[in-house]
Amino acid sequence: MGQTAVSIGANVFQFFTRNPRGGAAKPLDKADVKAFLAYAGEHGIGPILAHAPYTLNAAAAEPRIREFAEEVFVDDLKRLAFTPGALYNFHPGSHVSQGVEKGVELIADILLKVLPYAGPTTVLLETMAGKGSEVGRTFEEIRSIIDAVESSLVPAVRLGVCLDTCHVWDGGYDIVNDLDGVLAEFDRVIGLDRLKAIHTNDSMNVLGAHKDRHEKIGKGKIGLDAFARIVNHLKLRDLPFYLETPCDLQGYKEEIALLKSLRN
Repeated sequence: MGQTAVSIGANVFQFFTRNPRGGAAKPLDKADVKAFLAYAGEHGIGPILAHAPYTLNAAAAEPRIREFAEEVFVDDLKRLAFTPGALYNFHPGSHVSQGVEKGVELIADILLKVLPYAGPTTVLLETMAGKGSEVGRTFEEIRSIIDAVESSLVPAVRLGVCLDTCHVWDGGYDIVNDLDGVLAEFDRVIGLDRLKAIHTNDSMNVLGAHKDRHEKIGKGKIGLDAFARIVNHLKLRDLPFYLETPCDLQGYKEEIALLKSLRN
């Protein structure tokens, strides 16, 4: 994957730890990991972002689904220990009619069980669009998970956040007309020191639609002018940006070149 990233002009990349719809991960190949670390060092590849499968629902009502989430979480964190400095991103979960408060409680419970395995990996809560019963649709919901975890862990393990541009836009945060205001609110509620990664996606939807449908950069409702402000913002520009747009490899190569061309 490192070679593919370099071939399209990328210096960071995201990958799924296993099939995004679930299933077992491939056996860990330590020789392959060693070769990747050497290649990444030679080519300046920044923090890799491992994405948990979509089926990982830490807020599920059914115990067996939460047990699966815990097993996958622990297995992934154990594997990522071999690539120090990696990030691990997950969707906080859907409370499935239990209510946000119960969802936060369940998510925090699983995090308390799995974070001791994090080692050199930073675990990231992803901002969500708010479709269905998703937890994490507001900065306050993300903060409530962090508080529930860090008040119980001794010593404390700091959680990070991955901000998805499509998700926050669909969630009602106007990053097009008030990027400074959104970032100020993020800082007030969560703290910008916790922001570790950006999922860089345009949106097919209008502000506050709560639908989560990604679009190619500059082709959606967020638009190219807004992305120019995002990639150049003093509080964002040094963070790693990861594309999740509906593109093939050539499309990603073109989008990377486009985003680089917007940098001042």
